[in-house]
Amino acid sequence: MLEAGQAEIDNAPSAMERLLAIMARLRSPDGGCPWDLEQNFKSIAPYTIEEAYEVADAIARDDMADLKGELGDLLFQVVFHSQIASEAGHFDFDDVANAISDKMLHRHPHVFGEAEERDSQSQTEAWEAQKAAERAEKGNDNSVLADLPLALPALTRALKLTRRAARIGFDWPNALRVLEKFEEEAQELREAIAAEDTENIAEEIGDLLFVCANLARKLDVEPEEALRAANAKFERRFRGVERALEQAGKAPGTATLDEMEALWVAEKGYERDR
Repeated sequence: MLEAGQAEIDNAPSAMERLLAIMARLRSPDGGCPWDLEQNFKSIAPYTIEEAYEVADAIARDDMADLKGELGDLLFQVVFHSQIASEAGHFDFDDVANAISDKMLHRHPHVFGEAEERDSQSQTEAWEAQKAAERAEKGNDNSVLADLPLALPALTRALKLTRRAARIGFDWPNALRVLEKFEEEAQELREAIAAEDTENIAEEIGDLLFVCANLARKLDVEPEEALRAANAKFERRFRGVERALEQAGKAPGTATLDEMEALWVAEKGYERDR
């Protein structure tokens, strides 16, 4: 069995079939990997999400060598889920590939059919209309908010919720009005802090973050990308503060807030001058 399995891997006619054979071997009760055999959809779902983030990170860093590896890791997750499904008799990798191919053909009639040519905006609108029709066919939930995965990052889900609501006119007229709402929520947070109302503080912070996602949408900014950039900027500057402290012979935690703030301002100045 083991030799036959190895021969199938070694002689696979394509890279994809080689990967599928490796996955089948890993899940084989006869000599497979104990860890892989223990996994199920739920146990590997967190790894699937993590790999998607690592793909996004490689793209953000413009690291093509790393991106190649991370895309492979993400593809392996698809193969892993497909193998588990195949063993249970639900579907296999070919079914997954055919399903997405059929969906792309259906959603691009201007490319693969006889529909008139579309620009990017009209294609986005048509895509969303088709998705809405497909959601309606699946069940009784006719809400425009149906089928938004709970596992999405909270900022991304907030963006999608407000984008869906905006399609039927439930939206602020402009970004300045959203800023006014932000200021209103900030005042409510101040009041909750003053009252030391812990439960309400958490709720008001949530409201504030939700408004931020809405504001990003109105300004055509992806909030996750904006926050990732802000995180990177903070990390870059803080590391600069740490280097400056080290050069001054100060151990972490021994500098005063005023000293660190001065170094932070200096670091911002260095970035502007570069």
